[in-house]
Amino acid sequence: MTDALMETYARFDIAFERGEGAYLYTATGESYLDFASGIAVTSLGHGHPHLVRALQEQAARLWHVSNLFRIPEGERLAARLAERTFAERVFFCNSGVEAIEAGIKLVRKYHDATGNPKRWRIITCSQSFHGRTLTAIAASGNPKYMEGFSPAVPGFDHVAFNNMNELRNAITDETAAILVEPVQGEGGVRPADLEYLRAVRQVCDEYGLLLFFDEIQCGMGRSGKLFAHEWSGVTPDVMAVAKGIGSGFPLGACLATEKAAQGLTPGTHGTTFGGNPLAMAVGNAVLDVILEDGFLDAVDRTARDLWQRLQDLVRRYPQVIEEVRGAGLMLGLKCVVPNTDLMAALRKEHMLTVGAGDNVARLLPPLIIREAEVSDAMQRLERACRALAEG
Repeated sequence: MTDALMETYARFDIAFERGEGAYLYTATGESYLDFASGIAVTSLGHGHPHLVRALQEQAARLWHVSNLFRIPEGERLAARLAERTFAERVFFCNSGVEAIEAGIKLVRKYHDATGNPKRWRIITCSQSFHGRTLTAIAASGNPKYMEGFSPAVPGFDHVAFNNMNELRNAITDETAAILVEPVQGEGGVRPADLEYLRAVRQVCDEYGLLLFFDEIQCGMGRSGKLFAHEWSGVTPDVMAVAKGIGSGFPLGACLATEKAAQGLTPGTHGTTFGGNPLAMAVGNAVLDVILEDGFLDAVDRTARDLWQRLQDLVRRYPQVIEEVRGAGLMLGLKCVVPNTDLMAALRKEHMLTVGAGDNVARLLPPLIIREAEVSDAMQRLERACRALAEG
């Protein structure tokens, strides 16, 4: 029964009972190849034994104490993230949009603490997506998500993605930071040019701005590196992380340098549930797997194999798909037919995908897939494309 649920989702009439690896199963035993991953969330697939064991063991000991007390597993996870990234400070929360909100507050507090309270505006990119709160939809600036929620929260200036001329021209005395997704997800799986990311870093240094990366979707190994910005060789001052960091357990984080985080002192920000013992146990377990020797290299190899096979699919079905986009295992099929038609055809083949802007179907498989799952996916894609091509 769904009658009591708010009608905020147009749900497909499929319900899953269990999952294993890259596959989901209904109560009647039908299996689906999961190339949606809960919208890039179940990074290690379904029922990963290390994650299940970590959650069960922690659940038997302690669930929640609040941030009024030390949480040693949270201290450990923060230290591990700091060791492997640019960051020196970590704030744990429950979701990506909470990480974005924490980052926006951090940006404003940093400039206030350093004697520049007039700097409060953030430059963001067109076709971006940073979440569903009032502040996040204002940051994204997408009219589709703003409809019915006016007036927009002030403080954001929107420029074209991958366009340095527009970005430079948007900087004023009130500009505090630049917020960029290294790979746009909801906006159509569009990677930032690596030179663009390097130029944005230079501009931030030139004008004394904070560089704020949103790696909620493209981070935690999905690009073949721990974080997508690593391909460019530059680092941000602030970064929002979520989705894959908990592999299905609600977990987000705002990472920052010591300098950028200096304004967030006791009482300036908080969370009731964020960073509780359950979340921290899972987060550490996810990091155990992703940081294993060879894991990210295997993600990169699998992604390159899938990319080449998808390119061949485009060549053979140009009346269905016109382009492959993305990075690592965050890929988009720019469709000629409506993307909903391709996604529906794939559901008939028991393969799950996710829609995106610009008529794109997203492929977001678990990072644990290898050649067998890639071959299975390509067979299903082949049948779906053939059915659409033949009308």
